[in-house]
Amino acid sequence: MAELKHNETIRIQRIIAVVSVIIFLAKLLAWYMTHSIAILTDALESTVNVIAGFIGLYSVTLAAKPRDLNHPYGHGKIEFVSAAIEGALIFIAGLMIVYEAINQLLHPTALHKLGAGIIITIITGILNLALGAYSVKVGKKNRSATVQAAGKHLCSDAYSTFAIVAGLALLVITKKNWLDSVVALAFAGIILVTGYKVIRQSLAGIMDEADEELLKQVIQYLQQNRQPQWIDLHNLRVIQYGEVLHVDAHMTLPWYYQVKDAEREIHSLESIIGNRFADKIELFIHVDACMPYQCPLCALEDCPVRQALFTGQIPWTEENVWANQKHGKNKLVS
Repeated sequence: MAELKHNETIRIQRIIAVVSVIIFLAKLLAWYMTHSIAILTDALESTVNVIAGFIGLYSVTLAAKPRDLNHPYGHGKIEFVSAAIEGALIFIAGLMIVYEAINQLLHPTALHKLGAGIIITIITGILNLALGAYSVKVGKKNRSATVQAAGKHLCSDAYSTFAIVAGLALLVITKKNWLDSVVALAFAGIILVTGYKVIRQSLAGIMDEADEELLKQVIQYLQQNRQPQWIDLHNLRVIQYGEVLHVDAHMTLPWYYQVKDAEREIHSLESIIGNRFADKIELFIHVDACMPYQCPLCALEDCPVRQALFTGQIPWTEENVWANQKHGKNKLVS
């Protein structure tokens, strides 16, 4: 299953790279025919798609490599680096578009064959939107930051292309050539915002910023599938590197459990997380022995050494499972 996800991710990134080249050439043709600065800026933005497409292909291929001595956590972080480069290129393209649009306002040039140029531009926009939406879907399913970033970029490129087409259509109707530059400036604003968001998301991954939504989902799912012998869970860390989900936690089990019993519970925990969130998991569990003050929290019915009646479990939440403290005595105890 994991290998199929790898293949799907690499395949979609390869398609993105090839199609980006085709779309870029089509937009250059449209600009050459029309001399429209708005279409030129659209083509400039597509150069980012081409560069990012091949960088992304390299990164997802590298991310698929297994961990080694030099990369004990695998190569998944390369996807965040790739996404950061793509975001920077998007932002630079936006600044270039601002420059070209202002230059066109100050030194206007004549436009030609706008009808044909608009048709070509519409086709490229439809291709970008379809490929972008599919890429985002595949990226989310396979938890690939690179493919998601590429897909979002393609979608924003498509929306901007449609806005350009609307502006050019208005230009054809009104015969006001200055609208060409105005449309380009509006397009630049969208690109700058998109670039910032991609950079922000990739830097968050590089800095191991917690994915709060993923952490919340993992904790809720563990709470729903909680076993009576899992007395406590704390110091939980969840980090996604490429397709590998890294989970660190402290689990409290009955103190009289043998090593084989603890190993069974750890494998059970791994299976529960893997069935819901990932095919590849790096699980690091520190096993704690239960303490007498935790008897009221223990739901194990046949415990032979119970020292207090069971009064109720403390539900696992983001606040109390994240903390590096055990539960008991109606509070968190070190």
